[in-house]
Order: sequence, then structure tokens, then C-alpha cells
Amino acid sequence: MVLAAGLGQRMRPITDTLPKPLVAIGGKAMLDHALDRLAEAGIEEAVVNVHHLADKVEAHLVGRTRPRITISDERGELLETGGGVKKALPLLGTDPIFSVNSDSLWSEWGVSNIAEMAAAWDAERMDMLMLLAKREESVGFNGAGDFFRDGEGRLTRRGTAQTAPYVYAGVAISKPELYVHMPDGSFSLNRMFDFAIGRGRLFGHVLQGSWLHVDRPEAIAPAEAAFAAPPVDA
Repeated sequence: MVLAAGLGQRMRPITDTLPKPLVAIGGKAMLDHALDRLAEAGIEEAVVNVHHLADKVEAHLVGRTRPRITISDERGELLETGGGVKKALPLLGTDPIFSVNSDSLWSEWGVSNIAEMAAAWDAERMDMLMLLAKREESVGFNGAGDFFRDGEGRLTRRGTAQTAPYVYAGVAISKPELYVHMPDGSFSLNRMFDFAIGRGRLFGHVLQGSWLHVDRPEAIAPAEAAFAAPPVDA
């Protein structure tokens, strides 16, 4: 599931006329970066949700075959990240679901992080497994961090700590049956994270690469520079 329905308000005025997933970084729309990462990991089918400037997103995806695209139409109501996945469950089936923010960008150091996450998935221990970026090594991110990770990979929130070492990098695997516990309509995936934390079943996989946080127009230039930089040896 690729989440492409958001308003991209922090990216205005660009997103007044261009949906954020179609903003180009490194010569390619951010949405295509996300879909290409999935294709590289062998994922053959993806659902993409649409709301803001939906016609432009749909037109951009016409003819794409890797992965094959199904549209989840949210024109009538913006459902946020969690609500968007829940609405699309009939299209996604009963297997664990990858959810990918369409503006998630990262470089890779000789491995497919999507494939590594799939290999690390353990349904016996996990309700969710998320991709984590190291806060201090991320490009364009100035926040305090989101999570702590223990020796087994289990996550807890930053809480009252001044900083935390890891940031959610916009990719997660979740069990579809968890959405039964979530409300209908609009809600954030953050509710899913907290639900899984409460059960001791939220885990994190650390990104092998550099995460690029592109949330505002002024973040585009640093992201472009990061794409132009020579690859880093792992």
C-alpha cells in the first residue's frame, strides 16, 4: 500500500498545483522512488490511494506494470494514513501489508531494505515492523526522534526524553487483522503504533542507507544534493 493521498500542506505553494508524490527528486517523482523500491524487492502488486489532485496521480501511474497498480479512491474523504489502509483492506488481501509513504526517500547501501524487512518479519512476535532511520544520520531532519529500540528490536516511544535515536522512515509491515481494533474513517497509523507498543509487539528494522526527509520546499535542494553525492560504502 503506497500512501499518496495527503494534502502536502507543508510543501505549499508547490502542492497547490502538483501533488506532493509527484514532486521530483533526483530526476524522478517521489512516488516512483517508492514504487521502484517495492519492485526491486520483488513486490508485484501495489495499491495506491488518491485524494488531493487525484487525477494527476492516476494519470502519472497509467501504464505502470512493476508493480501493477490498483487505485484506492479517497476523493470523497481524506482518511489519513491508517484510515487509508483500512479502507483498502478488501484490495490488499489477508497477508501482512507493507505500507509505504509516497514521500519516503532513502539511499541503499548494497541491500534492498524492503526485502530485508520482509525477511525479518516474524508474525509470532510482531504486530508491526517499521523501518527506522538513525536520527543523526538523516538528511533534512531536525526533530528530536521518535523511538528507542531494545536489543531484540522492540520499540518504545521517546516519551519525556529530550531525544531518541531513531525516526520512523515511512515504511511498515502490519497484520491486517489489527485494523479491526481501529475506528472507521480517518485516523493516523500512529494509533496502530501505540496499539502495538501496548502489546509489546512493535519492532523496528534499522535502515541500511541514508533517509532523506523532504517535507518543505527548502528541503528539496539538500535531498537533490544527497542523490548527487557518490554512494557510501556500507
